[in-house]
Amino acid sequence: MKYYSTNNKELRYSFKEAVLKGLAPDNGLFFPVSIPQLGNDFFKCLPNMSMSDIGYEVARSFVGEDISDYVLEDITKDAFNFKIPVVEVEKEVYSLELFHGPTCAFKDVGARFMSRCLSAFSKQSGQKITILVATSGDTGSAVANGFLGVDGVDVIILYPKDKVSKIQEQQLTTMGGNITALEVDGNFDDCQAMVKKAFADKELNTKLNLTSANSINIARLLPQSFYYFYAWGQLNSIDKEVVVSVPSGNYGNLSGGLLAKQMGLPISYFIASSNINKVIPDYLKSGKYEPKSSISTISNAMDVGAPSNFDRILQLYKQNYGSVIQDIKGAWFSDKETKLAVLDVYERTGYIMDPHGAIGYLGLKKYLNKENQLGIFLETAHPAKFKDTVEKVLGNKIVIPNQLGKCLSKEKKSWIIENDFSALKNYLFR
Repeated sequence: MKYYSTNNKELRYSFKEAVLKGLAPDNGLFFPVSIPQLGNDFFKCLPNMSMSDIGYEVARSFVGEDISDYVLEDITKDAFNFKIPVVEVEKEVYSLELFHGPTCAFKDVGARFMSRCLSAFSKQSGQKITILVATSGDTGSAVANGFLGVDGVDVIILYPKDKVSKIQEQQLTTMGGNITALEVDGNFDDCQAMVKKAFADKELNTKLNLTSANSINIARLLPQSFYYFYAWGQLNSIDKEVVVSVPSGNYGNLSGGLLAKQMGLPISYFIASSNINKVIPDYLKSGKYEPKSSISTISNAMDVGAPSNFDRILQLYKQNYGSVIQDIKGAWFSDKETKLAVLDVYERTGYIMDPHGAIGYLGLKKYLNKENQLGIFLETAHPAKFKDTVEKVLGNKIVIPNQLGKCLSKEKKSWIIENDFSALKNYLFR
C-alpha cells in the first residue's frame, strides 16, 4: 500500500515513511492511494472475531511489507488487550464504550497501535524518535501511556492551559520518564498549529527525528476504523439499518468510521455530532467550510475550530459535497443541552454518559427515526474524566477507575510556554 499527500497526489510514500514523517513534507496529510475492499467471508466471521483479530486482518492491507504478518499479529494482540463492549442504553440505542483502556479514553486504541508500530520501526533503524503531539484532553495521556518507557522514543505533549479537565491534566503531567508536558497559553488550535509548524520547519527536522501522534498520523487514524467493525459484529444486526453517531472534534474518529464504510462495512450513515464548535455541521448544511477560533465547552476534547481530518473526509469523497452529505448528517448541541441529556438518560436508565458521549447520544436521537434502524453512539471517555461536571449534573458521586485514581496523588510536572512557535522551537533546541 502506498500513501500520497492530500496536498499533492503525485507524491508516494510507504506506510513506514508515512508513519515516521507524521505529516507530508508539503504539510499535507497522508492518505492511502486506494481503499481495500473486504470480502463477504470477513463480514460473516465478524461476530466471532476479537478486536485484535479484526485489527490484524484490516491492518494487513494498509501496512504492506513494512511490518511482517508475525510482528503485526503481536502488535494487535498487545495493543487491543482490553474490552470494548457495546452496551444497550435504551431500546435500539447502544453505547460503544471505548473507555476501558489504560487511560480511559478511545484514543488508547489508536495510540497503542501507533506506539507499537513506531517501536518496531525504531528497532529496525536504530534511530531515536521524538513524538510531538497536541491534545485537547485525551490524546496526550493515551499517547503518553502508549509510549511510556519505550526505548528510543521521547514524547512531547502540547496542551492548552486551563482548558482540560483536572484528571486529564494529571494524566498528562505525572508520567515522567520519556514523557514531557508543555502547557501552552492558548487553545487547542494554537497547539495544533505549533505542531504543524514544527513539522514544516527544515531546521528542526534536520536536527530532530520528529513524528506526530495526533490523528493526523495515519497510524493513529487507521485503528480508529477497527472498532466500528467490532461493534457491528457484536450487534450482528443483518436485518436492520445501523446508524452511528460520532462525537467529533478533530474528526479522526469519524474519518475512521467512514474509512470502514468505504471498506464495505454496512453502516447506513454517520452523524457528525458536535458542540458549539460546529464548523463541520455548518459545512454539511451549507457546503461552505469556514474554520473558526475554538470556543471552550464542557466537552473540551471537541473544542476544535479547524479540524485537520476534514481534508481526509474530502479525499474519501473526492471533494464531492453531494456524496459527503449522503453518508454524513450534522448536529450540534450546547452545554445546556448536553447537561440535560446526561441527567435525562441517567434518571431514565441509570446509564452515566460523559459530556462527549452525551453529544453523540443527542445526535443519534435527532436522526434515528425509522422502525428498522438501530443506533450506536460512541462513549469516548469515562465519565470520571469529567468528574466535576458530571457529578454536578447528577447530584451524585461517581466512581473513579483505579487507572485514573492513581494519577491524582502524583505531582504535576509541566513546562509553561508562550503561544508562539519560537517558544516551542527554543524548548526543543534547549
